[in-house]
Amino acid sequence: MNKLLIVGTVAFDAIETPFGKTDKILGGAGTYIGLSAAFFNLQSAIVSVVGDDFPQEYLDLLTERNIDISGLEVVNGGKTFFWSGRYHNDLNSRDTLDTQLNVLADFQPKVPEDYKNADVVMLGNLHPLVQSSVLDQLESKPKLVVLDTMNFWMDCALPELLDVIKRVDVITINDEEARQLSGEYSLVKAAAKIHAMGPEFVVIKKGEHGALLFHGNQVFFAPALPLEEVFDPTGAGDTFAGGFAGFIAQSENVSFENMKNAIIYGSNLASFCVEKFGTERMVSLDKQEVVSRLKQFKSLTQFDIEL
Repeated sequence: MNKLLIVGTVAFDAIETPFGKTDKILGGAGTYIGLSAAFFNLQSAIVSVVGDDFPQEYLDLLTERNIDISGLEVVNGGKTFFWSGRYHNDLNSRDTLDTQLNVLADFQPKVPEDYKNADVVMLGNLHPLVQSSVLDQLESKPKLVVLDTMNFWMDCALPELLDVIKRVDVITINDEEARQLSGEYSLVKAAAKIHAMGPEFVVIKKGEHGALLFHGNQVFFAPALPLEEVFDPTGAGDTFAGGFAGFIAQSENVSFENMKNAIIYGSNLASFCVEKFGTERMVSLDKQEVVSRLKQFKSLTQFDIEL
């Protein structure tokens, strides 16, 4: 069975949207990626850090989904990373109300021995130096390394980010971040510039407007499923990344054609994530629902045309 190594935050979030607000709930990029990838036939492990305020029930939730947490460090006397945010009415923009790095400030990742030969590595949103440190610990070159990042690191750690970008096969970022990283407004030009930085494949996420996959002169577009209700977009991008990396790890195929399918699987899982607050929907989701919605995606994008 193929191995997927996941690196990313395991955290507490407090979220406010036009539809309500939460107290501290389970969050973090690594959590969303892991819960999403758990829908595929593979072995996965999360490398992250939490404080001893992190509930056992959350750890159990991960292990119940066959996620190896031997690389999830628990710091005695430490406090878990916390983020709080408020979304605007369009749900596409948000204000960060509070960020507490806590144990994440001094995090030194330790890759479990069993995953130093992982087939696929998913570098979730974290400091680029942490992402690079994980790559340094691998004993063999993975079939695919996927990196997710955000504008915060472009603002405060750009040289380190550019160094790690050189070492990955796929980068996933949203349209605003692609424009910032490349200095280009056109997403086609932006993807070309980012490709020149190192990644063979560039995935640009456009939220409710779908996702684009670029590879050389090839482009693929996947729509987002129109939903009746969107409660909370937190973690949707990470859920997408988990579905993308999970499908690639399961299928053992890193071709452009197969990545089209990975984009659809990622978009499909992300469409569930936004239906409730935090990880709630991903925790209650079952495989039959996933398959049923995949059929909706297929009907949304399939057509016959005479040429």
